[in-house]
Amino acid sequence: MSFPVPINHECDVSSRIRNSEPRFVPGDNDRWFAVYTLPNREQCARVNLENQGFKTFLPLFSKNIRHARQSRTILAPLFPRYLFMTLDLQRDSWRSVNGTLGVAAIVMQNGAPVPVSKGIVEALQASVDETGGVCFSRLKQGQSVRVVSGPFAEQLGILEHMAHSERVWVLLNMMNSKVRVAMNIHSLVPGFS
Repeated sequence: MSFPVPINHECDVSSRIRNSEPRFVPGDNDRWFAVYTLPNREQCARVNLENQGFKTFLPLFSKNIRHARQSRTILAPLFPRYLFMTLDLQRDSWRSVNGTLGVAAIVMQNGAPVPVSKGIVEALQASVDETGGVCFSRLKQGQSVRVVSGPFAEQLGILEHMAHSERVWVLLNMMNSKVRVAMNIHSLVPGFS
């Protein structure tokens, strides 16, 4: 008889997984699923899901933030309030995910969890650099992009021109017209339109 692993109620993101033998063993039916978290609780949800033996992936990116005339770079969630976890719907008790501290709900449709399309999470994992953030330095001219930091954060546009430095020109859709804006390439991620 096995007992459930205790959940970390403090949400200490530096805590280690308590169980030495995670129950995750890759199988033919394992798929990635999206988990919707409570606001600013992505790390808490990740730690608590891993404490239950689930394999998770929280894509992060380097974000410049300014406060009180000071600028610093942090690792922030690429998709705020979302993370990914693997499940085998026939093997795993997925209903416990919704009761996990930090989790709002697993993304579902018609009463069942909806798997993420194959290849998306794997591509994100392959793009993680040595800092632990997802690196999108392989952006291409003409590609749809989303601005993740700066005054145009959350705007969608088209990567128009890349210079030899880290400076790029982006066509943003603003006020029913396209506006050409220069910005740092690290402020962009691929757009999903």
